Amino acid sequence: MLPPVVYIAGPFRAADAWAIEKNIRRAEELAWEVWALGAAAVCPHCNTRFFQNSLRDEVWLQGDLAILAKCDAVLLTPDWERSQGARTEVLFAAQRGIPIFEDLGELAGWLKVGEREEAGYGAGV
Repeated sequence: MLPPVVYIAGPFRAADAWAIEKNIRRAEELAWEVWALGAAAVCPHCNTRFFQNSLRDEVWLQGDLAILAKCDAVLLTPDWERSQGARTEVLFAAQRGIPIFEDLGELAGWLKVGEREEAGYGAGV
C-alpha cells in the first residue's frame, strides 16, 4: 500500500527574503517529520522557493489547491492562521473532507491504520 500524502500548510510570504526563508524552513521541518512518521509529505513552500513576485499570488494559490486536492491530509504549521493562503487551503480541505491536523501527535494517531479505520478514513487513504 502506498503511504498517505500529507500537505503542509502555513505562511510563505513575508516582509523580506530572510523572513520568507524562515517560513519555508519551518514548513520543511514539518515535512521531514511527516516523512519520519511514514507518510509522504508535500511541501508547497519548496515548489516556489525562489519564485516570489514573478507571477500573481493567485497563480501559486490555485496551483497549490490543485496539489492539495490530491492529498490525503493537511498538517498546519503553528502559525498557519496568519497566512491568507493557508486559511484558504484549510477551507478548501474542509469542504472536501480532507482531514486537517494542527500537530504531529494528532497526525501520528491518524496515520495508524486502526485509528484511521475507526475514524472512517479507511485503510487505503
